Amino acid sequence: MKPIAMNYVAPRRVVYDCLEDLLDVLAAGREWRLEPMGKHVDSLSGAPFERAIIDDEHYVVKHISRDLDWVMRVLGDGADGTRPRPLTMWQEGLLDALPDEIDHVIVGIAHDPSTGHLHQVMRDVGAAMVPAGDFAVPLDQHRRFLDHMAAMHAKYWGFEDRYGLTTTQHRYGFAHPAVTEAEAAAGHDDDIPRMFPDGWAAVRAQFPDAAEIALALAADAGPLNAAMAHGPRTLVHGDWKFGNLGSLPDGRTVLLDWAWPGEAGPSVDLAWYLAVNCDRLPESKEDAIGAYRSSLERRGIATGQWWDRQLELALLGAFVQLGWSKPGDPVELAWWTDRVVATSRSLD
Repeated sequence: MKPIAMNYVAPRRVVYDCLEDLLDVLAAGREWRLEPMGKHVDSLSGAPFERAIIDDEHYVVKHISRDLDWVMRVLGDGADGTRPRPLTMWQEGLLDALPDEIDHVIVGIAHDPSTGHLHQVMRDVGAAMVPAGDFAVPLDQHRRFLDHMAAMHAKYWGFEDRYGLTTTQHRYGFAHPAVTEAEAAAGHDDDIPRMFPDGWAAVRAQFPDAAEIALALAADAGPLNAAMAHGPRTLVHGDWKFGNLGSLPDGRTVLLDWAWPGEAGPSVDLAWYLAVNCDRLPESKEDAIGAYRSSLERRGIATGQWWDRQLELALLGAFVQLGWSKPGDPVELAWWTDRVVATSRSLD
């Protein structure tokens, strides 16, 4: 399959004014009801969920807004009345261009511009999702995720963000301790943002150089952005964690939660995948990197000229994002810090 340059105007999707209108359309004259729904243990944002039931059809309704979801706030999503990024991905037809290997499972979206509240209705595919736990995922499933990640990147090769998606600064600045202070000052007390200061302090106690490098780039990702700009671009999802992934019976990959999409190098998704899923990988990071690269090349993407440099930059970026979470595992932390310090010396 040859990659296509994503520089076209896609057909716009319908967006409903309210959730009730959307559910009425889905029900097509039948009765529908909403029931409370607990969150998946790997769902770390503040967004609440409900289940919509129409006869024997079950849907998951995700309620998304800045007042509910710390991820939106720290990523600058929906700020100053701008469109939430999941809405942009849907409304601009960007999700329609996903490769056949990936299913986003969204069936409709309702959005109230006056409140900024977004209601995303999805098919209930809970049985297909990666089970929560601390055990390694099966090797064949993990390799399929990497292969389908490569399929997505190849499909969107050459993507240019003309939509206001996630910026480099938001992608790499969300875990700075200053974000914790801002969240607290605004009256928010979500668990994850409160962890950033102590996490980075623990990194500093073991690897002070790596901590200072990461915090400097979280405060100003400009040097990292400038270095990455010399490599190829695609559309990245931004959060390929196992909690967002599943496998349908036909082999397709379920990919949920489009809160972090944007224009970036393909290895940005790969590096996050390695960092966020580190406890459950069924093979070494090096083998996973090789598997993804092979999948990209099978899809017509030549990697020889840019691969090594872009990979090391993306790994540095992933440490800026998640290094604060790794002090409890000295071997894992050292794997990242060994690379971070060396790569940072090459930044302007």
